[in-house]
Amino acid sequence: MSTQHSVQHLVAAAKSGIRNLTTDEVADRLAAGGVTLVDLREQDEVGRDGVIPGAVHAPRGMLEFYADPASPYHRAEFSPGDQTILYCASGGRSALATRALLGLGYTDVAHLDGGLKAWTAEGRPVAPPA
Repeated sequence: MSTQHSVQHLVAAAKSGIRNLTTDEVADRLAAGGVTLVDLREQDEVGRDGVIPGAVHAPRGMLEFYADPASPYHRAEFSPGDQTILYCASGGRSALATRALLGLGYTDVAHLDGGLKAWTAEGRPVAPPA
């Protein structure tokens, strides 16, 4: 199998066309306010590892449905014009999801490169799920 058809290739291609934020950049944006922070991990991951405080949970499989204002599943926390930052465990799912939101017309969307693993490795706060 060619590496051009691997998930690593898809993630690398996604990362080359999106904004990849460091933990410092995400922390600064959160402190400034006005950001929708979205946790894309599955419920068992959230329950086991906690969340970045203030994050909205939207499992990766439902993101586009929650984010699309025309979808019957749309959630009010999502707006194409708002600043949105996505994260997952290590940055792969969030990179792909960032690309998907750009395709839905989101204009200010980025992801936490390295995900929750990078966040916690730096000793940044994590809270139990709500």
